[in-house]
Formats: sequence, C-alpha cells, structure tokens
Amino acid sequence: MLMKVVRLNNFFGAEVQEIDLRDLSSKAIDDLQSLWLEHKVLVLRNQSLTSEQHINFSKHFGDLETHPFGNKHVNHQEILVLESGGSTGKIHYSATDWHSDVTYREKPPMGSILRGVVVPKVGGDTCFADAVEAHNRLDSETKKAVSELTATHDWFKKNHQVLNKSDIDSTRKKYPLVSHPVIRKHPETGEKAIFTNNFFTDHIDGVDENESNILLQRLENAIRDPSIQIRVRWDEATVVLWDNRCVQHTGTDDFLPAHRRMERTTILGDRPF
Repeated sequence: MLMKVVRLNNFFGAEVQEIDLRDLSSKAIDDLQSLWLEHKVLVLRNQSLTSEQHINFSKHFGDLETHPFGNKHVNHQEILVLESGGSTGKIHYSATDWHSDVTYREKPPMGSILRGVVVPKVGGDTCFADAVEAHNRLDSETKKAVSELTATHDWFKKNHQVLNKSDIDSTRKKYPLVSHPVIRKHPETGEKAIFTNNFFTDHIDGVDENESNILLQRLENAIRDPSIQIRVRWDEATVVLWDNRCVQHTGTDDFLPAHRRMERTTILGDRPF
C-alpha cells in the first residue's frame, strides 16, 4: 500500500500515514528520505516500536551519535532518554525554549528521531519552527547584516550549573567554543536557515555586544513567529523525525507533575557552512 502524505501547514511538516516502520522496503526508505528533505518534519502515527526497532529505523538515515551528556538508555547508548515528572524526581522540564540540538559541537547532528514512550494525558507537546521560512521573512537590512557572520556556540551557556567545579576544565577542553554561520546553507537542498538558538549561541562574532544582542533578538523573534510553526501532540505510538539543519524546536512543560518519557536517536551531521 502506498503511503499517504498530509501537509501540516503551508511551509513545512507532514504526517505520513499507512506505513509500518518495522517493515520497510528499500523504496519506502528512499521515499521517506526524500519526504524528510522536502517537509523537514515528518510525523508518523500508529508505530509501536521497541528500542531496537527505533535504532534500526534510525540507521536508515545515517550513523547515530551517542549524546555527550544526556541520560542514555541503560541498554542502548544510542538512545537519549528525556524524562520528567511522575516518580522520576525531576520536577522541571528544561527544553522550553527554541533551539537546534547540540550546536556546540563542531559537527552538530543532521537530525533527530523522537518517539513517545510514556505520554501524559494532557500537555507535553513539541513545537517546531521552520528556520528557512524564518530567514526568508527577515527584513532586508537584517538579512544583509547577518548573511556573512558567524556566531560562537557554547555548551556552558545552558549547562554551566550542572557540573562540579572540578569537571569544568576537562569539559571545556573536550567541548571548546565553536563558531558556526549565523545563516546556515543546507548541504542537500541549498536552502538558507537561521542557525542561532537560545540554548547554545553565546554571541555573534566580530560585532560589539550590543549589536550582537540586537541581531540575536531579531533572529529569535523570526523563529518565534507562530505562522511558521507546527505543534505535535504525542501518544505512545507516535514517531517524529526532524531536520536539525533547518528546523528549531521547543517542548512544553504544561504536563508536570505527570510523567513524560521520550526516547530519541540522533543522526550524525557535518560542519555547517
């Protein structure tokens, strides 16, 4: 049976129906890869995957990375466990601002594949923003100003409080400051996307602090435009793929104190240009 594709808005995002991720033909894999490039975010419902099947499906899109810091699955290091509420003891949900994943690395991930494992009855959605359309809508002055700039990304911007003092130096050595283009060109589609984010972008290089803050705020405002966003409601049989090179995302913390557990694989990427 041919898969059915339903667009989620006029810019990006699609729900793919009538497909079983546990049993894919080579043509279905090729089609999904093409759809992923076209739509940037794919929502796949009615998928009951084990952790092993999640990993096997993810490997069709590239080699998988092990997250350098996060809570990893006890039996599968390729799976990042994102869990809050319930009996976990974690009463805060940290991913509540727009970001691209792991941009503090020299080669940030190509994309991520997330699935619901324990989903609260209400809340806990994930929102996605089209960073290509956000770039397209920048005013001409801002677009010209940032077109050739780079920005410094720093793991410590968001996470400085989670390390003991003795670990800071070794972590900085392992994950030094890295610069990426403010506007990233997609290596496969050629589209240009905003690649600064609130989690890890510390400052724009080569301009004074005030100008950096002004430009970062304009880029953030462009990402925050609701008309270029989609919102995904989860259940335990939903899988979502997104392209980290041209999409930003944020979660909602409106489910606490209920229990929410998500599992994510992450696909290795290349150096932005």
